Amino acid sequence: MKRLLVCFKGYIKETILGPLFKLLEATLELFVPLIIAAIIDIGIGNNDSSYIIKMCFILIGIAIVGLLFSITAQYYAAKASTGFVKKLKQKLFSHIQGFSFTELDIVGTPTLITRMTSDMNQLQTGVNLTLRLLLRSPFVVIGAMVMAFTVDVKSALIFAVAIPILSVVVFGIMIWCIPLYKKVQEKLDRVLGLTRENLTGVRVIRAFCKEEDEIEDFVEKNEDLAGIQKFVGRISSLLNPFTFLIINIAIIALIYKGAIQVDGGIISQGAVVALYNYMSQILVELIKLANLIINITRSVASGNRIQAVLEIESSMEAHPDRKETMTREDTLKTDTTVEFEKVTLVYKDAGGPSLKDISFTVKRGETIGIIGGTGSGKSSLVNMIPRFYDATEGRVLVNGINVSDYRTEHLREKIGIVPQKAVLFKGTIRENIKWGNEAASDEEIFEALSIAQVKDVVESKGGLDFQIEQGGRNLSGGQKQRLTIARAVVKKPDILILDDSSSALDYATDAALRKAINSMPDSPTIFIVSQRTASIQHADSIIVLDDGIMVGKGTHQELLNTCQVYREIYNSQFKKEGVTA
Repeated sequence: MKRLLVCFKGYIKETILGPLFKLLEATLELFVPLIIAAIIDIGIGNNDSSYIIKMCFILIGIAIVGLLFSITAQYYAAKASTGFVKKLKQKLFSHIQGFSFTELDIVGTPTLITRMTSDMNQLQTGVNLTLRLLLRSPFVVIGAMVMAFTVDVKSALIFAVAIPILSVVVFGIMIWCIPLYKKVQEKLDRVLGLTRENLTGVRVIRAFCKEEDEIEDFVEKNEDLAGIQKFVGRISSLLNPFTFLIINIAIIALIYKGAIQVDGGIISQGAVVALYNYMSQILVELIKLANLIINITRSVASGNRIQAVLEIESSMEAHPDRKETMTREDTLKTDTTVEFEKVTLVYKDAGGPSLKDISFTVKRGETIGIIGGTGSGKSSLVNMIPRFYDATEGRVLVNGINVSDYRTEHLREKIGIVPQKAVLFKGTIRENIKWGNEAASDEEIFEALSIAQVKDVVESKGGLDFQIEQGGRNLSGGQKQRLTIARAVVKKPDILILDDSSSALDYATDAALRKAINSMPDSPTIFIVSQRTASIQHADSIIVLDDGIMVGKGTHQELLNTCQVYREIYNSQFKKEGVTA
């Protein structure tokens, strides 16, 4: 939590002025019982209406000034808390952008969303309340006791007995509740996680008629949450009865003691009323303080969870001794575009390697097909080229340089990637395509759309200004895939990776797409990951993976003759018989 405090830089003034104005308001509040005592003793006692009116105006003036102090304190506290969380959100978001796929896999998207939303909101509330109340409540409690002693020492001794007992009860219940509130938060996180998962996968749930199962699961977790909340509620509900019991006993003792002293002429009636008001102020502030500490505990827990994410260091740091830029002329000096040297990849906490001892070389301008069964490591292999993952053993080289020696952004500038899942963002088609090249003209965009076999679709929708909804939900799967291909093509990359990016396309469109990509000027080195042998059979070379091991490499015909795994995949799709080894 301490590391987050750096985000208060720039808001030091607000963090000082917020509590300061709240203390000024509290100071005025401490004088109110004395003024009421004066009204009773002097105004009412002497039947002096002018004095009563004058003192009432003073009370109104104190109320107005106190209100101004309170509003000012709230303004500064809100400014500091919102500014602090704004900077922290920016810091966290920027930090997450530097994560490799390894860190993203470990932490998980739902967790990161929770840290950016509910944890941030809880932290902001905690900071706001802390700035306004953390100093005010103890100040009022101590101030009220001091003021009580100025009124009457003997009667104030009742305060000295009641306040410690009251504090033990209030803070005892609070300490009892704090760990339970943590459990509440944990169970709330589970309910939110389940809700998010169901809303994300609602189509799948309905397709498999799993609504009842998911409802039962939700009801179970929700009842678990409700149960712990009720238990905490029952404990915290003890706070008011016990505190009011103690306060009422103290008030009875105070009035009894005060009545004796009034009867003896030692103190005035107004003094007894003032002591009663001070006792009430103490009660209110102690309860406020207890609730504040519970809120602060929640906020600290949220802050620690945020800090835990900030403490995760990316595994994708580049070596500082390498040059940061490489011109296209530099890349042409080597004929080899991509090279794998005995590469093994083991995901963090995985039971075994996803890729093992992979070695191959790709020449400039070649088209490489990658095929294999589900879970064979196809996506893992191509994800290592833009350094989404680092090799556990061996090296991956691009243009003769280890990918870990590049600046990450420079390496990925050279590579166009079309991932398995077609992801588009809310905005126009033009804005989405320009993710590949900010400087691309409309002519270049239409050229990329034509290569991706989606130009006619864009024209039918009214052109590049057509608005894509969030997640591209107003487009079909094939349309989204082709637009993501156009986004990569407009980049004019040295290396183009198509990770099973034509799975939603028919064979004719797929064939036209491959032909258009191969005819691109300054043809890039192309990696095509596919489940279809038809999509890769015309590649210059095909890599066959089986359980993370490269079991074959060659042309389509060579693999039919030499690789049993490839032959089985091919036969399963085309049902050809009589293919000889």
